Amino acid sequence: MTQDGTRAGWLSRERTVAEPGFNRWMVPPAALCVHLCIGQAYAFSVFNLPMTKLLGITEPAPGDWALTDIGWIFSIAIVFLGLSAAFGGAWVERVGPRRTMATAAAFFGGGFLVAAIGISTHQLWLVFLGYGVLGGTGLGLGYISPVKTLMTWFPDRPGMATGMAIMGFGGGAFIASPLSVWLMGRFASPSSVGVFETFVTLGIVYFLFMMVGATIVRVPRPGWAPAGYVPKTTSSGLVTAANVHVDEAMKTRQFWLLWGILCLNVTAGIGVLGQASAMIQEMFPGVITAAAAAGFVGLLSLFNMGGRFVWASTSDYIGRRATYMIFFALGVVLYALVPSSGRMGSVALFVAFYAVIMSMYGGGFATIPAYLKDIFGVRYVGAIHGRLLTAWSVAGVAGPVLVNYIRQYQIDQGVAKADAYTVTMYIMAGLLAVGLVLNLMMTPVDARHHLPAEPVRA
Repeated sequence: MTQDGTRAGWLSRERTVAEPGFNRWMVPPAALCVHLCIGQAYAFSVFNLPMTKLLGITEPAPGDWALTDIGWIFSIAIVFLGLSAAFGGAWVERVGPRRTMATAAAFFGGGFLVAAIGISTHQLWLVFLGYGVLGGTGLGLGYISPVKTLMTWFPDRPGMATGMAIMGFGGGAFIASPLSVWLMGRFASPSSVGVFETFVTLGIVYFLFMMVGATIVRVPRPGWAPAGYVPKTTSSGLVTAANVHVDEAMKTRQFWLLWGILCLNVTAGIGVLGQASAMIQEMFPGVITAAAAAGFVGLLSLFNMGGRFVWASTSDYIGRRATYMIFFALGVVLYALVPSSGRMGSVALFVAFYAVIMSMYGGGFATIPAYLKDIFGVRYVGAIHGRLLTAWSVAGVAGPVLVNYIRQYQIDQGVAKADAYTVTMYIMAGLLAVGLVLNLMMTPVDARHHLPAEPVRA
């Protein structure tokens, strides 16, 4: 019931409050239902090459879209992910996770259908609108919808909680990559590469599955805490016992340091993810087939997913700043070694390097909400997290642009496709080195930004 005595609608926060005795371990599956679907974004690269020959079918024909143009689909989606998360963060806090998940399902599933129309009519702007704008909005709302909820269910293990919430986003491509390739193969014909039919199928399936998550999600009743849990009342190191309002948080140096840390970490990884399928085929021509490349994308997704849970859980023990120090220091070394693995012709080393890189890339996403909770408190962490994700929007453009356009410039200068990614990998290593410096600069928020302490409830 609402405060005025009327019955609350099914999508309302009031209808999602858990009954006494509810098992909090029922909530992570709800988060996974949403994040496994929207994690499909990381598998979008399997569509890149097929979409360059929608007219030519077997080879690109005059009028077909260029790979650099198609790369903007993924970038636009990530831009709107960050924008919808930033502007929708406060709304999510107000209406609760169920309404947010249902809205995300409508935008994400509907975006596939609009993009399918663009593919059928060969109008790239409709694909930008469908998958980029509408789908990206669904990505952002779906991404932040369960994060605060799981952190309130697991105040004793916030890193593990955010790892569970965001793990599915990294693992979505592990399912979506081979599924998309299989669907395109099933729908392919002499007059179609099967992308249109695949988009329609995925749009419907993802909408229905995300609605399952919206159905089973619950929020804890006011005052609930796990048995034996005693909240900290004093600050320690970077971990504060106070709360900072979302608007005040944006005035602090710490917010923008974390913004830069996330942006640089994501830029280094997202450009590779957006072109993973094409990149491994071009770096190892004649060795890696399209099916093997799809398997590579799926493997990266698996490490992306596992890294989110493992690294975020590890951060509960070693701290968030120490965890990010590992991400940046080890990432610099691995990105610098990637070109050598290509010159050696070692697929195994190439895959191993990127598997570790992607585990830390995913771990960065899963650790950042707990990092924010440490610095700014738990009260407004959902809204603060949403605004911080604008860093993802910037990285979603910068990463793919660096990879796609530097690759094309190198090829235009006569560099072989297998060597066209070398300069980009060194640039990525440099970005991570800057991130390392930013992370070293993190300090606790000054007490003048803290909200007044709330009275203790009887």
